[in-house]
Amino acid sequence: MLVAFSVAPSGTSDADGSVGHAVAEAIRVVRASGLPHRTDAMFTTIEGEWDEVMAVIKSATDAILTTSPRCSLVLKADIRPGVTNALDTKVETIDRYLAD
Repeated sequence: MLVAFSVAPSGTSDADGSVGHAVAEAIRVVRASGLPHRTDAMFTTIEGEWDEVMAVIKSATDAILTTSPRCSLVLKADIRPGVTNALDTKVETIDRYLAD
């Protein structure tokens, strides 16, 4: 399964409105997980089995909660049993269509 998620502290931020420091702690958790992942400006997408992906998302949320008493979490999942390497193959499929 693929899960695109975003976590951010609510109610607190740096003086300039940035939540980057807190989000970096959550991304540190994702990177340490060893699961395939990709981070962009808005979401982190992680690939794996349900229990392992959800455990990483919970740990990333907990990392935010160490910096703030409140956390916002957004999830979008693509659940396709038996499919692996979707993090790359979904993009490759679109690229093939664009090349036509």
